[in-house]
Amino acid sequence: MAEILDRQIDHDLVRPTPRSETTTLRAGKRVGETALHRVVVVGGGAAGLELVTRLGDRLGRRSRASVTLIDSARTHLWKPLLHSVAAGSIDSGEYEVNYLAQAHWHGFRYHFGEMIGLDRERKEVRLAATVDEEGRQITPLRSVGYDTLVMAIGSVTNDFGTRGVAKYAVPLETPAQAERFNRRLVNACLRAQTQPGPVRPGQLHVAIVGAGATGTELAAELYRTTREVVAYGLDRIDPERDIRIVLIEAAKRILPGLPQRISKATQRLLDQIGVEVRTGAKVKEVTAQGLTLADGSFIASELVVWAAGVKAPDVLGRLDGLETNRINQLVVEPTLQTTRDPAIFAIGDCAACPRPGSSAPVPPRAQAAHQEASHMAHQIERRLRGQTLRPYAYRDFGSLVSLGRWSTVGNLMGFLSGRSIFVAGLFARVMYLSLRIMHERAIGGTPRAVLSLLARALAHRAGPPVKLH
Repeated sequence: MAEILDRQIDHDLVRPTPRSETTTLRAGKRVGETALHRVVVVGGGAAGLELVTRLGDRLGRRSRASVTLIDSARTHLWKPLLHSVAAGSIDSGEYEVNYLAQAHWHGFRYHFGEMIGLDRERKEVRLAATVDEEGRQITPLRSVGYDTLVMAIGSVTNDFGTRGVAKYAVPLETPAQAERFNRRLVNACLRAQTQPGPVRPGQLHVAIVGAGATGTELAAELYRTTREVVAYGLDRIDPERDIRIVLIEAAKRILPGLPQRISKATQRLLDQIGVEVRTGAKVKEVTAQGLTLADGSFIASELVVWAAGVKAPDVLGRLDGLETNRINQLVVEPTLQTTRDPAIFAIGDCAACPRPGSSAPVPPRAQAAHQEASHMAHQIERRLRGQTLRPYAYRDFGSLVSLGRWSTVGNLMGFLSGRSIFVAGLFARVMYLSLRIMHERAIGGTPRAVLSLLARALAHRAGPPVKLH
């Protein structure tokens, strides 16, 4: 996942644009050629990257359409891996996909920049200027034209207005945030090892707010990785006495969005490995020393991760009148078209997609992103041919929760006449790993996915099992 673009990060600098396109980049127009239909995808997460890769292979390479990806990051990391990066179980560089290289390999263009607005009348996405660490401009303020626009910018952490979260807690939305928490954790251990006095109460405590899949998986992995960090010569730290992992959930049980059987099995496993679970506990304030709960109790912890909820980015509420719901998601029709503009679609976590038979929209899960990307690719091809668009139907194949090397639990759907079956142990672990491999196949093909898997397996044997820097 190492980055390959220290020199130029805007893919348009690799393919020069006509003079008339310096302020508004018309991705579908080329000198001496008929304008191609311009498909622009904003957001290179699981849904967005799978979509542009497929469209680039099918349409871009064959000059049937111009396909463009816009993202404010330079690389992609599958979001379910963020908790492993935060725990230090994996090095993000081994799993990242570089957008510029991916665009070159799969027939689409890549624009580096953050979307800050939309002009639906002119069909333009406005991008902010970008600067480097030294304050020098990389790319200017500019616009990108489109004929079909797909919003796939994912979700961000929802702190529900809780005091102190922005200042003292670390969210897990991006690889940079996950790496930031891991550095804080390692630094805290090194500080405790070298300071003159004993370990302070709460100094090596980790409080994780939100016991959804991310928070629960992080708690289990942290229990192992903190002990492995200490084992590398940090003999002044007693893991059993000084390190404490606390998982806090406002609902009555952990994993409230999953079946109760999975919740109970996960709770038992967390109890066995020593993770402390607090349910029915609402956080009132986060400070530098810990958390204050709504009942007045205090949990000492100098390391806090906030994984309590998600919402769509605020920019979606400023997109030239497009309809959004209470958490900023774009409201879409069953065809994935936004309710107020048939040329604009939304997929993934940023879309409030109706689900027949349920008052709740399609859940923000990796399997939903994969399904919507696949459906959206067919929708765009049908749109180019002038055919009627088809509604999207979400299929729930179950849920899996990985607790690191300790276990994996979950349920699978559709194997026994549509009924749910509970799975755990090695079989569940293999199924969980297969989800990541499926994503890697979707964006890189089978040969690249297999080579990446082998390369990572060999790399892990040559170094420590946990990140120490």
